[in-house]
Amino acid sequence: MTRICGWILIAVMCSAIQGREALAEPSHGIAMYGEPALPPDFVSLPYANPDAPKGGKLVFGETGSFDSLNPYILKGSAPWGIQTMVFESLMARNWDEPFALYGLLAESIETGPEREWVEFTLRPEAKFSDGSPVTVEDVLWSMEILANEGSPRYATAWAKVEKAEQTGERSVRFSFSEPDNELPLLMGWRPILKKADWEGIDFAQSSLRVPVGSGPYVIGAFEPGRYINFERDPDYWGRDLPYNQGLNNLDTVRYDYFVDGNVLFQAFTAGEVSIYREASPAAWASRYNIPGVLSGEIVKSEIPHGRPSGMEGFVFNTRRPIFADWRVRDALLHAFNFEFVNETLNGGVYPRRTSYFSNSTLGMNAGEPDPRVVELLTPFADTLTPDALEPYALPTSDGAPRNRANMRTATRLLEEAGWTIQDQVLRNTAGEPFEFEILLDSSANEAVANIFTDALRQLGITARIQLVDSAQYNDRRSDYDFDMIINRWNMSLSPGNEQMLYWGSDGVETPGTRNYMGMNSPAAEAMIENMLSTRDQAEFTASVKALDRVLTTGRYVIPFWFSDESYVAHRADLKYPDHLPVYGDWIGWMPEVWWSDPQ
Repeated sequence: MTRICGWILIAVMCSAIQGREALAEPSHGIAMYGEPALPPDFVSLPYANPDAPKGGKLVFGETGSFDSLNPYILKGSAPWGIQTMVFESLMARNWDEPFALYGLLAESIETGPEREWVEFTLRPEAKFSDGSPVTVEDVLWSMEILANEGSPRYATAWAKVEKAEQTGERSVRFSFSEPDNELPLLMGWRPILKKADWEGIDFAQSSLRVPVGSGPYVIGAFEPGRYINFERDPDYWGRDLPYNQGLNNLDTVRYDYFVDGNVLFQAFTAGEVSIYREASPAAWASRYNIPGVLSGEIVKSEIPHGRPSGMEGFVFNTRRPIFADWRVRDALLHAFNFEFVNETLNGGVYPRRTSYFSNSTLGMNAGEPDPRVVELLTPFADTLTPDALEPYALPTSDGAPRNRANMRTATRLLEEAGWTIQDQVLRNTAGEPFEFEILLDSSANEAVANIFTDALRQLGITARIQLVDSAQYNDRRSDYDFDMIINRWNMSLSPGNEQMLYWGSDGVETPGTRNYMGMNSPAAEAMIENMLSTRDQAEFTASVKALDRVLTTGRYVIPFWFSDESYVAHRADLKYPDHLPVYGDWIGWMPEVWWSDPQ
């Protein structure tokens, strides 16, 4: 953990000392702030083993199914591995820095003095898996099709692109309509598809047609609902790049699908699945007294990380009148007995997500807000909750099941909002009962939902649990057709344009964003704009802290717990380097840097 914190400290110190300097000429990489950590002549990523052997097979276990091989659209559900193993981007990320990219399909990147434009030069050797070259035409088409027909997350940044043009045989430039320091990185991180591969195909429609990518793996045999294989491409064009040294070591990466988590775990203990991520620390300590662990055939690894906690919990859909009043949301927040739930389900091991960026320097202060945060939010004070600019912390209990003090507070808040007990049922002034549905897609969340609904009955509230399959859940969540869900937003050390997709007012009505709570906050949008336009690290941090305060004091989510390390049980022959990236068990680490060693 000390090593990870050191990386974060180094990144912050370098940013503070150097500031954010625009690139004056083509470079091998780019960082959100300051200079990229790796030099032009780096030989491999710091968390990869360039001497790792090739070969072997890894089998992941997943619950649910898939019905699409296009991971970039709203319709359908595609295997995660397609994004990470089949398609590539112009630049690739080093997950040992907050946000830095290095050349992949592109050999260089150049920006204007204020990052008002960015230009990429493609590598002449970059090819798709069918042997055809990656061209500027493919790049331009990919950017446009993703923005116009893909997931809404691509449209947000593309709306700020004023001009996209070919500037040479292998070079392409994007000019921006407004200041946004993250845009050059976002353009470099977009997946590049082969234009000719999609001719005559409706990109926005889900299908099981196998697409052509440029990545180190190709899609092999698959059967929806059962499995999909990714096979390492022996002719992969980028295998000799420094960025790829020690990556993509396994010959086959397979995803097997199971009806639920219990069946998946049984498959792991039977040796049918190679790796199992354990979500429960209590289970990690108690249920691995199995033959594979005792014989040494299975290894238990604990992987620390230094990324923000993100947010996970019960999400209020404020589009529903029942949750529009912040006092009602605060009442239910008090009714959720976190200390009792955490002890019951997790043995009290996990810390709580105290805000959206907790566990990092970007998280809001637990006490008085920073003076700059107050200064940033004061113009919006009348749109915030009354305590948004005061010391704020989540309610805590004594851990007893009855949670008496917080339940009294919840009753008072509900009364202030117009809800009173009538014949043992909580009703509003119109006599309507307080009833709602909690929509779930996994039986793994039923335990916490059951404890919560039991507590709500003490307040006269009826909450029903509705468990649906993943496809129906995704459709209803995308259309905001729910009262309450459990959702997770992962956060990085360099939040950017995705924050507008998460919290922007367009998401109140536009389907497919991640603004599931339906928040409409001018303060949040202003903080996002400020963090995107500033060139000062301190101002960026203050803007994120202010955004975190708007989100947390808005009581849009009842926060759960989080872990600052991952629990990974795996076959003993599967290895990973000693050096861990700052993001830990995250994108770009497993299976990318893992290898198989039968010895």
